[in-house]
Amino acid sequence: MDVYFPLSKRSRTSASGERFEQKKPSIEVLPDECLFEIFRWLRGGRERSSCACVSKRWLILVSNICKYEIRDNSIQALNPKDESTNKKGGIVSEVEHNDVDSDGYFTRSLEGKKATDGGLAAIAVGTASRGGLGKLFIRGSNSWNRVTTVGLRAISRGCPSLRVLSLWNLSSIGDEGLCEIANGCHRLVTLDLCHCPAVTDKSLLAIAKGCPKLTDLTIESCANVGNEGLLALACCCPNLKSVSIKNCPLVGDQGVASLLSSASYSLTKLKLQALNITDEMFSVIGHYGKSVTDLSLTSLPNVSDKGFWIMGNSQGLQKLKSFTIASCLGLTDRGLEAVGKGCVNLKQFYLFKCDLLSDKGLVSFAKVAGSLESLQLEDCHRITQIGLSCSLLNCSAKLKVISLVSCLGVMDLTTGLPPLSPCESLQSLSIRNCPGFSDSSLAVMGKLCPQLQHVELRGLHGITDAGFLQLLKSCNAGLVKVNLKDCVNLSDKGVCRLTNLHRWTLETLNLDGCKISDASLFAIAENCRLLGDLDVSKCAITDSGIAALAHSDLINVQILSVSGCSMVSDKSLPSLRNLGKTLLGLNLQQCKAISRSAIDLLVQQLWRCNILF
Repeated sequence: MDVYFPLSKRSRTSASGERFEQKKPSIEVLPDECLFEIFRWLRGGRERSSCACVSKRWLILVSNICKYEIRDNSIQALNPKDESTNKKGGIVSEVEHNDVDSDGYFTRSLEGKKATDGGLAAIAVGTASRGGLGKLFIRGSNSWNRVTTVGLRAISRGCPSLRVLSLWNLSSIGDEGLCEIANGCHRLVTLDLCHCPAVTDKSLLAIAKGCPKLTDLTIESCANVGNEGLLALACCCPNLKSVSIKNCPLVGDQGVASLLSSASYSLTKLKLQALNITDEMFSVIGHYGKSVTDLSLTSLPNVSDKGFWIMGNSQGLQKLKSFTIASCLGLTDRGLEAVGKGCVNLKQFYLFKCDLLSDKGLVSFAKVAGSLESLQLEDCHRITQIGLSCSLLNCSAKLKVISLVSCLGVMDLTTGLPPLSPCESLQSLSIRNCPGFSDSSLAVMGKLCPQLQHVELRGLHGITDAGFLQLLKSCNAGLVKVNLKDCVNLSDKGVCRLTNLHRWTLETLNLDGCKISDASLFAIAENCRLLGDLDVSKCAITDSGIAALAHSDLINVQILSVSGCSMVSDKSLPSLRNLGKTLLGLNLQQCKAISRSAIDLLVQQLWRCNILF
């Protein structure tokens, strides 16, 4: 029998007579410069991606190839008279023609341990020939920071189409990395920097020069960013539309003022929080905020009532529609009235923790804010029932929404209230966690607001069936959404009356934590034809109540929550299956009487319903 042996090289012998095997040559022995030159001649994105998968070293090398550095290895490229030869003697590849104008279709996000230089390099290689990277979000963590300049350099060279860059909680990213972005990503329009302590004004100077199309800027908790960087952005980025600066101790009046003055005709959204700005800055806002429609001022300790008064009387905020003032201890009644006069087109106003604001200022503001549609007050403890009632009597004819949260001064009053006349425009009333608000206050609000459609009364232990019935009788338009969460003294009597009076309009009902039983579910099943969202969590309902809902021909509930209902058991399984014809969401959390096997069966049968358990 013939046996075939493949040819093999003889072992080499050294001068001393020792034998050693000849090692196979490897491309890995080549220096990075040689490998980089080889990779430049790869024509397509698929070939470059395959090489990038070989090792981390190859990945980094391939990701650092810019599109203008890619050469064409075709026969036509050897013709020196070819028009594709550039002035530098290089050959312009077909890939360059096809990819250089990519629009950036892809969005990528790296979080936690996935946020590494290798991950960014892979993104740069993978998206370069497939439409380009448009949006990149990187979220680091305090215990894991593996993103450095190497990763951002890969993005800079491989993703010139990048338009949105967001960097959060990355202590390892500094000026060098952002300078790389500025040098390669000239289409950048949105930059979000949050908790990047190594970033300084040098980064913003580079961004200003390299990314003149920037429109949206967010800087939060960057301790080394100051006025110099903002001045550079003001000079080079005249099209800024949105600016948000929070908790940057080196930022003062000069930096913010430069941004406002340079972009006075384009800036529409401005948010300033926890900054060392003064009353002078508010004068600039009032003068140059000609195009601002959304303004938020939070935790500005160096601003006094004078600043708010000057801002309002500057008459520059004519286009302002949404205004938030939070934790500004300098705001008083005089400043609030001036704001109301100066912001003639203001529609949404939110006040949070304004300790010096009283009923007088709120009423004065309500009189002059002629376009106001929504008013929200939170932790404003000097506002009382008198101020609230007088504001509704003197408010704009366009006011539709009013909300009070944790306002301890709002409580029942039997004397001192003005003669009541209805506010016909108000459609939504929200009172949350105001312990002094009870039946008498609710009856007053019912008389003041007869056209209510949305009512939210949350955490009001003083509300009983008697006060709630007074409100129901006053609502002539028909209630659509009702939220009574944690009103522990509301019982079946009030709920049954609600379902009877507003049966033709009620669409959403939240009874979480109320003192109700199956009687309420029987009334709902009999009356509520349009109800689509029902929450009876932590209520004393049983299987009988669920069965009543299931057997009703009127009910078409899509969202049902019975979380924490300890008397709902496996017996409700057929009823829930019947309700599943319309259910899209079902909450069975903390229903201890329902077994896991019953839930597993329900999950299989209601395959299109999202079930929480």
